[in-house]
Amino acid sequence: MATFVIRRLIASVFVLLAATYLMYNLVALSGDPLKDLRESSAPNKEQLIESRIRLLNLDVAPPLRYFIWFAGVLRGDFGVTVEGRSVNALLEQALGSTIQLVTIATIVAIFLGLLVGITTALRQYSGYDYSVTFVSFLFFSLPIFWVAVLLKQFVAIGFNDFLDDDPQLPMLVIVALTLLSGALWASIIPGEPRRKAVMFGIAAVATAGLLTVMNLTDWFSYPAITIGGVAAMGIGTAFGFTALITGLKNRRALIAALVVAALGIAVYYPFQYNLSFFVTEWWMLLGLAALTALVSGVVGFVVGGVDKGPVVRVAIFTGLTTAFVIALDRFMLVWDDYANSGRVRGRPIATIGASTPNLEGSLWVQGVDIFTHLLLPTLALILISFATYTRYSRASLLEVLNQDYIRTARAKGLSERTVVVRHAFRNALIPIATIVAFDIGGIVGGAVITERVFGWTGMGQLFQNGLARVDPNPVMAFFVVVGGLAILFNLIADLVYAALDPRIRVN
Repeated sequence: MATFVIRRLIASVFVLLAATYLMYNLVALSGDPLKDLRESSAPNKEQLIESRIRLLNLDVAPPLRYFIWFAGVLRGDFGVTVEGRSVNALLEQALGSTIQLVTIATIVAIFLGLLVGITTALRQYSGYDYSVTFVSFLFFSLPIFWVAVLLKQFVAIGFNDFLDDDPQLPMLVIVALTLLSGALWASIIPGEPRRKAVMFGIAAVATAGLLTVMNLTDWFSYPAITIGGVAAMGIGTAFGFTALITGLKNRRALIAALVVAALGIAVYYPFQYNLSFFVTEWWMLLGLAALTALVSGVVGFVVGGVDKGPVVRVAIFTGLTTAFVIALDRFMLVWDDYANSGRVRGRPIATIGASTPNLEGSLWVQGVDIFTHLLLPTLALILISFATYTRYSRASLLEVLNQDYIRTARAKGLSERTVVVRHAFRNALIPIATIVAFDIGGIVGGAVITERVFGWTGMGQLFQNGLARVDPNPVMAFFVVVGGLAILFNLIADLVYAALDPRIRVN
């Protein structure tokens, strides 16, 4: 393993060296970095030109200037821009902003893409499968800049106008969403027409009831999950994770998950109205998440009996999900204060920028502000990536389900959950690992257009400004980060192959 990793890293270094040499020269030879000064009418124009030449070593030919830049990179210094600003400082700010943007988008897109792709593979050629296929190809074919503009118009401006007026869903919208929800769940659930009709009725009634309650409680002005919603989510996830990981026949896993959900419900009020006021930093919130995982794991370990591993996993997933819902409800409690603050002025869904200038407030207010600014660019990236993950995961799982060992597992009498989750799903992830590896590096480098549309100060702006000013240093900082991520995640993908399939040997 160590030999393989070292060999790959050495080869990657040579690839990165050749790529950076070519890119540096292409940028340096693409124009004149002194053009703005030559066209200037400043009385000290000659001194400014001479100063910039010395600052950027412009008196050295680009093929040789690359080695001056590379020597600085070895010392951890990416140089300065044409304005004399440190590229390291700009890179630190831009990289943090972009990672904040693309991390959430990537995680959500992978999770939803895998979930929807797997369910469409299991319901092949159903109405649900055809609908998801149509939507996936639609999103896949849309240009990102157009999707971003539509989101700004209808999700931001339209929703803000909706909040300004009387925020009540019209009856026509409730009826349409009710029918859509019923049709969706009826198409997902397999079985006879009678069973589908029952599911349609249950989903339609539940959706209509939920939307009606939201209207009656003025939910869009004062959103909340409440303890009832937390209890429903906790108990629902307890049954869901148990059914998925161990099967509902494993009573120990179900009991552990329900105990963890009950603990979450028990701490709801103490957290919301007492403990949350002492949580003033993000690391404290992460610490509570770690504590939740620890307590949930202990519950699973105590209840688990002989086969503790799966029970511990069920308990931890249930605990983290319940804790997330409780924290989400705490953020919702400050929504009205945030939306009607002097800086936001009743237009909470932001269309530009990464934060509201000069906004003051608690951690929870700052969290809502981050959410409202991340919402649109994250949705734009999710919609495009979601289509790719859905198609690949569906095709991969269908291919695996047709293998001989899957037929053998079914012939042995194993349950469909065991066949899909333990045998098929793991092998279906192998080609997905390659897509994820390429996509992570590609999203960091490919968020240029999204950041431009939403005025997000990140890696895209750093790259664009460098190209516009014929400034190789910021462009190369961008290129090194993106190229390094691509190399790193491809190496990780190779190691994941060996972890997913014991037949693959990394040597």
